[in-house]
Amino acid sequence: MRLADVAPGIRQDMRYAGAHNFVGRPIAGYESPACWLRREVAQALAATARDLDKRRWRLVVYDCYRPERAVAQFLAWAGDASEQSTKAEFYPRTPKAKLFALGYIARSSSHSRGIAVDVGAEALGPAGKAVPLDFGGGFDLFDQTSWTASAAIPVEAMANRKTLVAAFAAHGLVNYAREWWHFSLAGAAKAPAYDVVIREP
Repeated sequence: MRLADVAPGIRQDMRYAGAHNFVGRPIAGYESPACWLRREVAQALAATARDLDKRRWRLVVYDCYRPERAVAQFLAWAGDASEQSTKAEFYPRTPKAKLFALGYIARSSSHSRGIAVDVGAEALGPAGKAVPLDFGGGFDLFDQTSWTASAAIPVEAMANRKTLVAAFAAHGLVNYAREWWHFSLAGAAKAPAYDVVIREP
């Protein structure tokens, strides 16, 4: 289902529908910059957003359901050693050849099952102006500093990660330890995967 139907207040910054991602161009299957999820995941995300609203935090989603053709494109990119144009932002200290072994790129994805979401948050000031929160590194930074429990980040960033993890855990969404931004529905790993193109009017 469309996240916007249950949680219109969550900001959607769908990175794979544009060029600001580790591949450096729009990804196959993302014809609209829209977040789709299984109904129970969308509802859990909406509940998490309501809880964090009490802290004046607004969630920002970067990826939700991911067509299988997009996963195939990621695999092809990872296997092309000559393509290094996004290294400075997304994997400055990690050899591209090790992205599989280190768990940053996978041959199958819980995103294709509609049970995973990549998400950050921003703080809302008194006038409703959004201020980025420090999480110790950006979305899709393939680096040990992105590991949720990394000690190589500022104290404030560590506290923000802990707040995010606890808020999602309260609604059954568990964090992937090597990506502070990745959460998936517990107990749903056997859900079917899909290759439906994300397309909206």
